[in-house]
Amino acid sequence: MTRSIARIALALFYLLAGVLHLAIPRPFLSIVPGWVPFPQTVVFWTGIAEVLGALTLAQPWSPSLRKLAGAGLAAYAVCVFPANINHFMMDMARPDGGLGLAYHVPRMFVQPVLVWLALWTGGLTNWPATARPR
Repeated sequence: MTRSIARIALALFYLLAGVLHLAIPRPFLSIVPGWVPFPQTVVFWTGIAEVLGALTLAQPWSPSLRKLAGAGLAAYAVCVFPANINHFMMDMARPDGGLGLAYHVPRMFVQPVLVWLALWTGGLTNWPATARPR
């Protein structure tokens, strides 16, 4: 039951994020590292990936599709990490500190949790499983 609730919560998180990428791309474009080619296209397709990943993770019919969504969303969370780092560096370079350490430091720690959560809710891992005594 806990995994199902977490799966739906994660799907809602990614659905909202994806819709925001598509509806209001400007804030996302502003944090794309300069070395990423075609930033508008990348932000558009990341929004599509989030929406499709969310819908596929939330669907109740196919565990194999949920595994695919979990793997995809985990990979997605790894791939967007450079944008989070770039946002952190840009904000810290501002005279006012931007959103500040209270925003960015937890965000850095949440990213690996999102990777694990995608894998766990998608059914790709049982970690941390309760160890059985031998």
